[in-house]
Amino acid sequence: MTRMGRAALAALLLAAALPAAPRAAAADPVEGLWQTRPDDNGNFGHVRIAPCGAAFCGVLERAFDGAGGQIASPNLGRQILWDIRALGDGTYGEGRIWAPDRDRTYVARLRLTDQGLAVEGCVLGICRQGGTWTRVP
Repeated sequence: MTRMGRAALAALLLAAALPAAPRAAAADPVEGLWQTRPDDNGNFGHVRIAPCGAAFCGVLERAFDGAGGQIASPNLGRQILWDIRALGDGTYGEGRIWAPDRDRTYVARLRLTDQGLAVEGCVLGICRQGGTWTRVP
């Protein structure tokens, strides 16, 4: 084997022995900042959905009054969604959602649609439509 052949073989073996560079995982479509629909009092918020362990969680980042003015809510930084699991085909569930306007926790169901993120909360088989949240650019 020639010197050039040995060098090429050594380079090939070295490349095969090195671990592959990690590929950036593609973000799930549910991840990002979402604007909730107005609650019974006209207030709405911006919820950041991100991975938390093997599931997704959502934290209230900003709160607004009915006129669209930002307010200092005591719920800022509070987890609104937790243990949300991707079920396939743009649907998510098995987790919980907390509704600040009613101070109630529901079983959460989310579904990506052309209009945004359809949100629903259920307790004892009775479901409350949380409306469609829109993505905040």
